[in-house]
Amino acid sequence: MAPAADRKSVGEKSPAPRGFALFALGFRPFYLLAGALGAVSIPVWAAQFIGYGPAALDGPMWHAHEMLFGYTFAVITGFLLTAVRNWTQQPTPVGARLAILACLWLAGRVLALSPWPEWSALTDTVFTLSVAIGIARPLVASGNRRNYFFIALVLALGAANLAFVAALQGVAPFSPGSAVALGLDIVLFIMAVMAGRVVPMFTNNAIQGAGARRLPALERVALVLVLLLIASDLAGQPAPAAAIAGVAAIAHGARLVLWNPVATRLNPLLWILHASYAWIVVHLALRAAAGLDWVAPDLATHALTIGAIGGLTLGMMTRSARGHTARPLVAGYAETGCFWLVQLAAAARVLLPIAVPAVYVTGVVLSGLLWSAAFVLFTFEYWPMLTRPRLDGQPG
Repeated sequence: MAPAADRKSVGEKSPAPRGFALFALGFRPFYLLAGALGAVSIPVWAAQFIGYGPAALDGPMWHAHEMLFGYTFAVITGFLLTAVRNWTQQPTPVGARLAILACLWLAGRVLALSPWPEWSALTDTVFTLSVAIGIARPLVASGNRRNYFFIALVLALGAANLAFVAALQGVAPFSPGSAVALGLDIVLFIMAVMAGRVVPMFTNNAIQGAGARRLPALERVALVLVLLLIASDLAGQPAPAAAIAGVAAIAHGARLVLWNPVATRLNPLLWILHASYAWIVVHLALRAAAGLDWVAPDLATHALTIGAIGGLTLGMMTRSARGHTARPLVAGYAETGCFWLVQLAAAARVLLPIAVPAVYVTGVVLSGLLWSAAFVLFTFEYWPMLTRPRLDGQPG
């Protein structure tokens, strides 16, 4: 929780800057859209589940598709359009170009609720290609080869989306669930790469003597194991994938221990990153256990989607939004509340059914309520921040 001396700055009691800045930089519209989708997705899915409203992607399939290719892709887009500009000192889409990108994303979400999934797929594909071009131009112009792989990952995520729709239409030799699993593997790799870059650095910068460490050999092994997991899922080999996941759980657990998460317990902007990365370890361990039929596979999936993706995206959105709008990097009551709500949502969906199988349905309902509350709070709190100019008057 923020110290008392900092609460005035966290609450932004000074006069709000004037003007409309939603399309001044990539994080602004896409964090706001992601927050809104996170808030309404569970109620919409529940309405579909009980038979209200037409949908091309019925029930659980709509839910899985939109959380991955809607919510998560929006956060990745906002992050990359902002980070690539910082990495390269080259422009990324802003203004009208950024507004068109946001409209393409929004059109894909609306069309996913229509009887024409092929139009949603087409719109999402145009969006994916536009995002890839938007980050490729500055990366190539600056010769930033270290980050070229993000272009490939964006395109791979778009390809997984197309594979999902093809499977849904019955024109692919695999299930929609397999396409979702591949997309989640890609996101897992993105999170593993970025967490390794920033979590130890943020920890050491903010906490004197934290001693967060990265061992180059362990870093390589952890990432290679995720790539092997992707390859196994592509090949449709569940047994090797389960074995790889078990080894990966150990590697990523060791990685997290070296980052010294205990040192961050009093800093919400840091502990949310560590706690959410811990859900990656849980996900990998549960994938291994599911391969032995010890637990249901959906528990591993939701450890990744709610605990890791939900927590890490909230942590990065709040931190980067505050930093890029010239606000102090201090979590107030709203941010801390969001972090606790999403962590409790993951525990209710994953850990509660393991501990007490009889309350599985209760855990699902409770998790959905907690998740929605987290994103309602985020969207309400960050709407003014994301739509107004920076406090220091700088562009962006």
